[in-house]
Amino acid sequence: MADGQFFISDDVEWERVEPGIKRKIMPYTDGLMAVCVNFDKDAVGEVHSHDVHDQIAICLAGAFEVELGNEKRTIKAGDSFLAPKGTAHGVVALEQDSQLLDTFNPHRDDFV
Repeated sequence: MADGQFFISDDVEWERVEPGIKRKIMPYTDGLMAVCVNFDKDAVGEVHSHDVHDQIAICLAGAFEVELGNEKRTIKAGDSFLAPKGTAHGVVALEQDSQLLDTFNPHRDDFV
């Protein structure tokens, strides 16, 4: 986890969260959190929804098939999606080392 207001990626180890998926938690406040998530090719972020959290995910590298509500789309680096609380969403990584920058409002207590 990041300490303080700066996040130096080389100083933070990846945390393995599921097979093929690892993350680095960046600085956060009570109302905002950013998390860098790295996926192996074909790794799946299962479809789920949040009761409390709004989420914006920005694709930093690679590509993903995103299921958002009743729609599936492919996103690549520079693209993003919004999953307001209560909206089902999930991803499949289409390339090795595909990365998302997930942002949450409010921060995720279950991540810290």
